[in-house]
Amino acid sequence: MSQTYLTTQELAERIKYDPRTIRNCLKDSVLLEGKHYIRPFGGRKILYVWERIEEDMKKTASPDWIPMANGGVCHG
Repeated sequence: MSQTYLTTQELAERIKYDPRTIRNCLKDSVLLEGKHYIRPFGGRKILYVWERIEEDMKKTASPDWIPMANGGVCHG
């Protein structure tokens, strides 16, 4: 299956968030390395996997998620 890889700027344009919000608030709390983004070739650059982000955005809160005060979720 082919996946669509996006830079932080491209992701920000698709989900209507500021790139700084993605980097500072969503990355590593809601968007998880290995699931929602990768670091190709072990470098500093981050590429987001659009299909996985889109899938999680469509989900409603499930019983194995615990809402956090900062707006994120704890993955049980």
